[in-house]
Amino acid sequence: MYSLADYITAFIISLTVSIIVTPFVMKFARRFGFIDHPNYRKVHSRVMPRLGGASIVIGTLSGLLYLHELIIHLWPMIIGASIILLVGTLDDKYTLNAKTKFIGQLSASCIVSLSGITIDFITLPFSSERIYLGIFSYILTIVWIVGITNSINLIDGLDGLASGVSIIAMTSILCLATLNSQFLIISLTTILIGSTLGFLIYNFYPAKIFMGDTGSLFLGYCISIISLLGLYKSVTIFSLVIPIIVLAIPIFDTFFAILRRLLNKQKILDPDKSHLHHRLLQLGFSHKQTVLIIYAIGTFFGISAIIFSRSTLWGSFIFVVFLTFTIQITAELIGLIGKHQPLLTMFKKLKD
Repeated sequence: MYSLADYITAFIISLTVSIIVTPFVMKFARRFGFIDHPNYRKVHSRVMPRLGGASIVIGTLSGLLYLHELIIHLWPMIIGASIILLVGTLDDKYTLNAKTKFIGQLSASCIVSLSGITIDFITLPFSSERIYLGIFSYILTIVWIVGITNSINLIDGLDGLASGVSIIAMTSILCLATLNSQFLIISLTTILIGSTLGFLIYNFYPAKIFMGDTGSLFLGYCISIISLLGLYKSVTIFSLVIPIIVLAIPIFDTFFAILRRLLNKQKILDPDKSHLHHRLLQLGFSHKQTVLIIYAIGTFFGISAIIFSRSTLWGSFIFVVFLTFTIQITAELIGLIGKHQPLLTMFKKLKD
């Protein structure tokens, strides 16, 4: 077990290395063609270097080398992360199709699941009765890892959005892990927050570099793993909801994206321009305002998750119902205003 001084040192190392390395990654990306070109679906209007996720990875590895005793516990996750990084790097260079990226994510999640990191049973509320999941424990683990990995990837549409939302989510997980003395999670989140924060300095609006799929897939994968470790082996029905609340923005944005594409008879993996950040831009908010609004929403859900974890069972139930209605109503209002031009014009006038 490491001391507080060790955690602070690991954070500073990962932060500093990420800050120092990012300019070199920018030069490397430009020289070797890791470039993001503008198109109809993207918000940026000029050619930008990507592969910025390499800075996050290098910063994370630096912090991990300092807290080297963790490595022996992380081999399945490290192997899975290597596959994720390979897929992300190839996509940043050659723009892989969605099916190829999905196969890579599935492979990485299978390695983690087969290593034994699964949720084996669920304890029912008001009872000590356990429901053993059997083969479904592997399926649940794989679905969770692939789902969260993709959700972070899908919200990476504005400068600093995915990196900022990831930092907020990981900070919330860090607080929950501290309250529950989960030292492995504390170590991992400390390192990841430091490396991502160092990169965010260059990625916040106006960005000098994009994280690309190297970064968004890596962050999504890591967040899915550390949130899964918090549930390791067994959960109650209500504790299962906690990581969902922490990651409410990417999870619900992905859920509505899938639902929207199914209703429009589109392929689920096809990209579109109707995510939450696109909706807010359509309402007339600036690029920077949109990112800050989503940061605020993410912070709200992070704090909510911490409160949820400390509340009673009935309090938790009421809290979940309230949050569910809040999410649904907000999404419907944004969609309604975005679709109706008179309402959109009125909103912009009120905003101005």
